[in-house]
Amino acid sequence: MNAPIEAAIRYEDVSATPSFARDVIAGLTAHPKRLSPKYFYDETGAQLFEAITGLPEYYLTRCELEILGERARDMAPSFPAASALIEFGSGSSRKVRILLASVPTIAVYVPVDISSEMLVQEAQELRRDYPRLAVIPVEADFTQPFALPSAVAGLTHTGFFPGSTIGNFEPQEACAFLRHAGRMLGRDAALIIGVDLVKDASTLHAAYNDAAGLTAKFNLNLLARINREIGADFDLENFEHRAFYNSERHRIEMHLFSKKRHNVSVAGRRIEFQSGEGIHTENSYKYTVEYFIALARAAGWSPLAVWTDGENNFSIHTLAFDNR
Repeated sequence: MNAPIEAAIRYEDVSATPSFARDVIAGLTAHPKRLSPKYFYDETGAQLFEAITGLPEYYLTRCELEILGERARDMAPSFPAASALIEFGSGSSRKVRILLASVPTIAVYVPVDISSEMLVQEAQELRRDYPRLAVIPVEADFTQPFALPSAVAGLTHTGFFPGSTIGNFEPQEACAFLRHAGRMLGRDAALIIGVDLVKDASTLHAAYNDAAGLTAKFNLNLLARINREIGADFDLENFEHRAFYNSERHRIEMHLFSKKRHNVSVAGRRIEFQSGEGIHTENSYKYTVEYFIALARAAGWSPLAVWTDGENNFSIHTLAFDNR
């Protein structure tokens, strides 16, 4: 079963859109200033993030790959015969390849991502390596409503949401996303989701303040993207990356702090920055297993299984959607 992949199905031109400009202006005129982490992932940002996942300090990808390598066969019951796998925020195909190699009942793979170049490239390589698998990429912002391809109608759907991306949502937003995902995936759906766990602050600090400075480049690239796509004049030398653990809220916070008082023009708007003023660019919430299960239940999902790596740094949950 094959499907053309020369171009991804597009539900929105997710780069240089009016919504991007609106969100940026709204965020930079808010108090405190903020920008959505979903806009990190232009082509440069996607490449930088892929490099970050290989850093020694960045334990998340390493731990998740460990769990998938050891437990992928145990996840097979989530994939009945001729099922469809829908991955939210697919990026690199390293993780899904482990599932595809271990679960032969997956008939269709639908990667959904905001970064079109990586999306199409990874889909082409998967189609080459798995010629019997239909690969139908969808270029979309998975945090917003989008339709699944007609080719998966009538198949049982299993969602895949690795990387602890769920941690980028506020808890109430995470609950809303999980509820939306369940309704979109439909009857008898399952979800395999990676969730980072609460741990010591020093490990977390190192993961988001790597010695090579790649996370800083990744964070600052958001300003470069705004310059390039909506006509801003940010001088990146005027900002510095900072990430720290907020122990009260169990989350890493990433910010860009202004080194001096100055003004920036953004899409024709004058934005003033005070010395030391920050732009909040990302949160990464850390969960206990028990708290995440409670969150999933509130969103209409029932826990089936949970696995952690050898040091209990990271978890992968399988959930079943409650159709009632």
